[in-house]
Amino acid sequence: MIKKIRKFYLRTLRKMRFLPPKLYAKSHYEYFTGKKLNLENPIEFNEKIAWYKVFYRPTILTQLVDKYAVRDYVEEKIGKQYLNELYAVYDSPEEIKYNELPQQFVLKATHASGYNLIVKNKNKLDKALSNKLLKKWLNINQYYRTGQEWAYKDVKPRIIAEKFIKDEKRESLTDYKFYCFDGIVKFMEVHIDREENLKLASYDLEFNKLPFNKMPLKNRIEGPIEKPATLNKMIELSEKLAKNIPFVRVDFYSIHDKIIFGELTFYPSDARRDYDPEEYNKIIGDYFKLPQLKNGQKVITEFN
Repeated sequence: MIKKIRKFYLRTLRKMRFLPPKLYAKSHYEYFTGKKLNLENPIEFNEKIAWYKVFYRPTILTQLVDKYAVRDYVEEKIGKQYLNELYAVYDSPEEIKYNELPQQFVLKATHASGYNLIVKNKNKLDKALSNKLLKKWLNINQYYRTGQEWAYKDVKPRIIAEKFIKDEKRESLTDYKFYCFDGIVKFMEVHIDREENLKLASYDLEFNKLPFNKMPLKNRIEGPIEKPATLNKMIELSEKLAKNIPFVRVDFYSIHDKIIFGELTFYPSDARRDYDPEEYNKIIGDYFKLPQLKNGQKVITEFN
């Protein structure tokens, strides 16, 4: 009974996204993990992600999570040849000239995670319904929508139209997600079959499967998958993009040996999903060396 009451209390606090960051982070973390959050001495990976949300706030993070603005950063660091083709950027759905877009394309919200509209046949697209959905997206702030992911708080809501990219070997694109700590890739995740039934697994830098995961058994990759020919190049590019950042996950696609940048992520799974087996939460947490708050500092704003 006490556990149920506690869970109800935490669920109530989670809905109060206007709460001070320290208080909100503690309730959010405990609600999903069942553990107390120690912001003074975080040890596990998700604890440190929670700390990151509260205390690590260089303004450049706003650019780096913005799916449009990050393109300048990527072009500067590794070159525009790794960017997907951009058709247009819009401040509102009413600006979209569908007749000028190709038969297949993707619409994405620049200010949030997971807001993607994949159009495989423009002739079958209900444009009025599409615009209604896009307008809804533009009115949602990712910071208040989820767990106070600070980097998203001041991202300008926009819509971008990009080239539809397809891997002929699978129905959905394969995501390669590189976990970078102080600019060094330590391991990667591979996500497959996102549109059908998402499955993932963790791999080392030689593409050997690692013994930890953060998804239920039914969502884990069981059999072998093909090692991408571009793996070493993706690792190299990830480390260039992650240079001087305490932690960031760098996402790429690799299609017909062509590497395409996906996004930069600072708060994987919003610190909600622990790793299994349990001991890997600390092992991965040990990779993450948090920057230090200086005397009198409430948050870190410097970006080296």
